[in-house]
Amino acid sequence: MTHDQHGHSATAVQLNHTIVYASDRRRSAEFIAGILDLEVGAPFGPFLPIDLGNGVTLDYFERRDEPVQPQHYAFLVPEGRFAEMIARLEAAGVTYYADPRHSEPGRTNDLYGGHGAYFDDPDGHNMEIMTRPYARP
Repeated sequence: MTHDQHGHSATAVQLNHTIVYASDRRRSAEFIAGILDLEVGAPFGPFLPIDLGNGVTLDYFERRDEPVQPQHYAFLVPEGRFAEMIARLEAAGVTYYADPRHSEPGRTNDLYGGHGAYFDDPDGHNMEIMTRPYARP
């Protein structure tokens, strides 16, 4: 293993998991797993994980002591599966939007030469699916 001038490993830092607060962990986990065509894993302590297939899990945690504060989660998805995800949103009766402020219902965007859409999960988390990462300066 190589190290930089500070003695740190030269391998990249990677996100391993993040906790997603939910009022009903099963409902919320099954919702996003269904849209993304993923499986909900077996409970791990108080968490209900979804493996995104890249070494990262979303660990759903039930929060009943206070209201869930909505967050934003963006998923980079394969171009060839985007239309299927939109179809699953439509079949579930979930409105999707072209923009994060949810002012363009029933539309998708074509940012950075790809496709994208925003939608709310059962707790109001602003979910995003996109086929191209944002171009950053």
